[in-house]
Amino acid sequence: MNALGSTPSHSLPKFIHLLALSMLVLVSALTFSNRSAHAMDIEVVKSPGGIEAWLVRETSVPLVAMRFFFDGGSSQDPDGKEGLANFLSVMLDEGAGDLDAQTFQRRLEELAVRLSFSDGRDTFTVSMQTLSKNLDPATDLLKLALTKPTFGEKAVTRMRSYLLTRLAAAQKNPNQIVAKTWSATAFPGHPYGRPSGGTLESVAAITSADLEAYRKRVFARDTLKIAVVGDIDAKTLGPLLDKLFGDLAATADLNPVPEIAPVTGGVNKVVTFPVPQSVAIFGMGSISRTDRDFIPAFVMNHILGGGGFSSKLMQEVREKRGLAYSVYSYLQPFDRSSIFAGGVATKNDKIGESLTIIREQFQQMADNGPDPADLKAAIQYLTGSYALRFDTNSKVAQQLLGILQDELGLDYIKERNDLIRAVTAEDVKRAADRIIKTDDLIVTVVGNPVGWPG
Repeated sequence: MNALGSTPSHSLPKFIHLLALSMLVLVSALTFSNRSAHAMDIEVVKSPGGIEAWLVRETSVPLVAMRFFFDGGSSQDPDGKEGLANFLSVMLDEGAGDLDAQTFQRRLEELAVRLSFSDGRDTFTVSMQTLSKNLDPATDLLKLALTKPTFGEKAVTRMRSYLLTRLAAAQKNPNQIVAKTWSATAFPGHPYGRPSGGTLESVAAITSADLEAYRKRVFARDTLKIAVVGDIDAKTLGPLLDKLFGDLAATADLNPVPEIAPVTGGVNKVVTFPVPQSVAIFGMGSISRTDRDFIPAFVMNHILGGGGFSSKLMQEVREKRGLAYSVYSYLQPFDRSSIFAGGVATKNDKIGESLTIIREQFQQMADNGPDPADLKAAIQYLTGSYALRFDTNSKVAQQLLGILQDELGLDYIKERNDLIRAVTAEDVKRAADRIIKTDDLIVTVVGNPVGWPG
């Protein structure tokens, strides 16, 4: 827009397309908000070439959302080239086929296509959202990005500069320093312990050839999981899957990633940093997503630190004592490990007291289990809020993809709330007793903590 708030005439087509997509996203949200997740019909679609996807058809708005992932992520970064998967995630829409970066981006804008690429520890995820009438040309662009990215010298240089600038800023950010330090402390010598974004040295060393080598090794049909939601039927989706993914390698060439548990025995580590507030991450090993006690552990985490202002940590650390603005916990299962962790930030002279209270709350849960009122409130919230995960096409696709990744089965959406309602105080205590070992707590602090560790 110009200074008067109007749209220049040469930008009008782009503006109209993006406005239309934004309005459709809003309509999609209203549509799904009135639809029960329990009533959702998931079709398993298999293409003529044997590529499988989960489909939820929603024809009320002309919009299609697709999310998919390949096994890989930052755990496949070679030694000395940490940050390679992350680098690739910012390069795939920077030119492909005979389209340079500017032309590729312009085509996305003209078609009102949203493309995003992201790397996790274990997966490389892609998301596309488009108007259903533009699905074919949108798919053509995505296929080019996946199979024929150019990795042109100018684009690589520009994006490397961007990533290096971001890494330089991260070296001054206590939150990023503490997260990097915790992972390195918990998983020494393992891919999970390396910085997923890389270092200044490793990113500077990454070349176009490295990007292409990673793409060829990781982007393959045998580890591909796909979720599609929106205005498309199974008959149309099947051939589209072959068109989009059929030219990828049949089998990925992944380096083995060993199983690992976070270090035990308890670790307290301080990274001195000239700030008035200390930032801490605390955590320990946990259980896998497929463990029978994961759902009770999920409820336990909500009660302890995952439930926002209603959580025990928030009540004890912030509300009762005013020690910190925010304190939280979370469960994080990986493919080769799992953690129960959390974080807090407070004044340098209050971090020790805050961490002591957190440790006490953890131990109380392991020793006594949950308070009945807390358990009831947690179950009500977790079951009642589940529908909010399905109020747009993109959210539905994201949920389906998570279920695919965790191999929970087609019926999980229908069963999930019943599984949570069935959790008892004894279940939560059993899970807490298995997971919470305060003597094994790994704590990293960035700042100038006073009296900690003492």
